[in-house]
Amino acid sequence: MLRTLTGLPARFPHFVRFAPFVVLLLLAFAPAGFAQKDSATRSVQGAVSNPDDGAVIGGVVQLKNMKTLQIRSFITKQDGTYHFFELSPDVDYELKADFQGASSGPKTLSSFDSRKKAVINLKLSKK
Repeated sequence: MLRTLTGLPARFPHFVRFAPFVVLLLLAFAPAGFAQKDSATRSVQGAVSNPDDGAVIGGVVQLKNMKTLQIRSFITKQDGTYHFFELSPDVDYELKADFQGASSGPKTLSSFDSRKKAVINLKLSKK
């Protein structure tokens, strides 16, 4: 009787003869399929308020990576809130807000701050 590379008789259907190879391929790529997004990231969120403690709609919050000096921006929502996700826990970040010529003082999210979800509220000073 004629046998194939897998040791099965040649009369078996193709999918049965190639099943061991498919299983090996699936096992080889399984770790990549189960890999999850890096859970070692953190986020920062908060609210921007004016000097009278009202919510600032349309204010610009800037997040500066103090290692690379890259700046990301977020325009505050209808309730004055902002958020930044997927931040490295090994980097210090500086936050500040601007709106119609008024600015908040800079605030720092330190690499020593171990919170996964930091909350930093920003208050604009009078012009």
